[in-house]
Amino acid sequence: MFKHVFLTGPPGVGKTTLVQKACEALVSSGAGAEGFYTEEVREGGRRVGFDVVTVAGERGHLSRIRDVTGSSHGRREYTVGQYVVDLPSFENLALPLFRNVGAADAGARKVFIIDEIGKMELFSQSFVRAVRQTLDSSSCTILGTIPIPKGKPLGLVEEVRSRRDVKVFTEGSRSAH
Repeated sequence: MFKHVFLTGPPGVGKTTLVQKACEALVSSGAGAEGFYTEEVREGGRRVGFDVVTVAGERGHLSRIRDVTGSSHGRREYTVGQYVVDLPSFENLALPLFRNVGAADAGARKVFIIDEIGKMELFSQSFVRAVRQTLDSSSCTILGTIPIPKGKPLGLVEEVRSRRDVKVFTEGSRSAH
């Protein structure tokens, strides 16, 4: 019996769009949904970063292309490719959502959206702990996305992939694992 569902596939295949549609359907049917998804931020047709958007519609920076000056204002800088991850912004928006999910009504099962468990998000150790706790929680089902394996394995992603209570569907192909 699968308790959690994760989508995987190459970038741009439609994982976030599918999660958003599922979330809208859940909310309109009266089911409890909580969590976040990531959304591209474009300026002049060019991708300049990613935002975190909560199911309730709050938005915050996840990452932006490094500015030309490249100054990090003395902070530790977390980067993925050309993007600088805004860890405080991500944690301030995402982490409270995990605290809320534990406070769900005892009788009501919630669906918790996590789009995505990827390199940028995994810089946050608090996020990693919160995901593990939520996976083990009895009060919710997770609908999430994980990247396809590429390069060095990502610890938490492989953990999710190998759990007995997780079903992983691969977008962009016909097979489900």
